[in-house]
Amino acid sequence: MSRPKSKYLIVITGPTASGKTALAIETALHFGCEIVSADSRQFYRGLETGTAAPDAEQLSLVPHHFIGHLDPEQAYDVSQYEADALRLLNKLYAVSNFVVLTGGSGLYIKAVCEGLDELPAGNSEIREMLRKLLEDEGLPALRTMLRKLDPDYSEKVDPANPNRLLRALEVCLSTGKPFSSFHTNTPVSRDFIPVKIGIDLPRAELHRRINERVDKMMEAGLEEEARKYYGQRHLNSLNTVGYKELYSYFSGEITREEAVGKIKTNTRRYARRQLTWFRKDKDIIWCKPDAAEIIAIISRQTGRIH
Repeated sequence: MSRPKSKYLIVITGPTASGKTALAIETALHFGCEIVSADSRQFYRGLETGTAAPDAEQLSLVPHHFIGHLDPEQAYDVSQYEADALRLLNKLYAVSNFVVLTGGSGLYIKAVCEGLDELPAGNSEIREMLRKLLEDEGLPALRTMLRKLDPDYSEKVDPANPNRLLRALEVCLSTGKPFSSFHTNTPVSRDFIPVKIGIDLPRAELHRRINERVDKMMEAGLEEEARKYYGQRHLNSLNTVGYKELYSYFSGEITREEAVGKIKTNTRRYARRQLTWFRKDKDIIWCKPDAAEIIAIISRQTGRIH
């Protein structure tokens, strides 16, 4: 009996503005497969400009999944995404040996490729207390508390992500143990083989791309998009770069020019945090943003002649 062919998950990742969307589409077209998004900002419909989601033309070229499938007010976390993505992959592998997973949300990519550590159940009373603290005193209060309870994790977590801070503190307070103590980093077995490609750009080129993208977003209507959701600015889906800065402008705290400058600065900082995360993954093969090179690498890794 012939041995079944292996299933491969082609992961195309890297910092924001590195060209992942176009490269993923070219790769998927070459291997005749579909694309699964691992960009948690692009899950929400109505926020296409601010999240640089694939446009209608790009979406028409290759079937995409997890793009605009949620309303901004819907709660959705990485564990839900892991379960949903694995169910989808089972269906996609029924018709192809390849699937492309692309995006810049490192934890979401890790969840699909390796699984997440088992964490204690939530505590609603502690969660509400922490949310009240966030509402009254803001993110600095959460960051200060986390530094005391789990200094190791406080060095790794995105300090601008309230959900991550809240979850870590909830575990610390409910168990009396550091959140990081539950991280075993033991990958689970998957029915597919990940092939991870990281897009590598010189820092100056990446910064140029980021600045250019922000300018194009403003020209494409980011300000109007943000105004549409100004009344919902408390939502986690809108507590992100691009919207937060414009909401400060709308409330009179800063000028429009300052808001645009802050979006560029904070996007560069976000890209730096992404790279710090991805550089720790020794399975990532780094290359320039060239589709032919990426396809050649994948072909060598999978034994497919391209």
